[in-house]
Amino acid sequence: MESGEGDLGGVLGGFAGPALTARLRGIEQVARGVTVEDCDAFLEVANAGSEVLAAAAALKRMAGQVNVAIHALGILRCLPHILEVWEEVEYVSLGAGNTGRRFDLETNLRIAEFKFIRWRGGAEAARQNAAFKDFVMLAIQPTRKRKYLYLVGTEQAVRFLEGGRALDSVLNANQKLGRLFWAQYGDRFSTVGEYYGVHGGEVEIVDVSPWVPELVVD
Repeated sequence: MESGEGDLGGVLGGFAGPALTARLRGIEQVARGVTVEDCDAFLEVANAGSEVLAAAAALKRMAGQVNVAIHALGILRCLPHILEVWEEVEYVSLGAGNTGRRFDLETNLRIAEFKFIRWRGGAEAARQNAAFKDFVMLAIQPTRKRKYLYLVGTEQAVRFLEGGRALDSVLNANQKLGRLFWAQYGDRFSTVGEYYGVHGGEVEIVDVSPWVPELVVD
């Protein structure tokens, strides 16, 4: 087997077993007393062949693309539930970021951004920063098209947008957004909630959970 080919999950599963921690504990116990003469036999018993390491390395490389795949698949699975009669896709951006396009989706009727990571509550500064960026970029876009922010669950996001977190703390995390925001609004707002109270009606926040239930499973 060449590195990365074949049933990677099956090959690695043969090493990991149903519970990796317990499996490793067992291998640790068997390793006691192993000498250089015993290593080949020990590796065979441990199912630690080169093909297993190759499978693990291939899965690690693939893991870096999982979030991009979820983002792309999520958008595609949402399209049948979003598009209306006479609505046509002008572009859809499925890769990481917007790949040179302004938004994840633009049709003849709407512009939209998607986030498929679930909000858990508590301290979620990075998620809040990303959601606020998407909201602002939609809100300031000069267009007659409808504007949508699609999320997996909306309660926590709306609570953040209505809350009192200082704008400085959000915008300092993204200098480009900060410059754009201050140029657009000056010092009119000091908290996220103040901004959302004025501009909240410009972007509709929609829960996509019913359309992508696979992403809601804990």
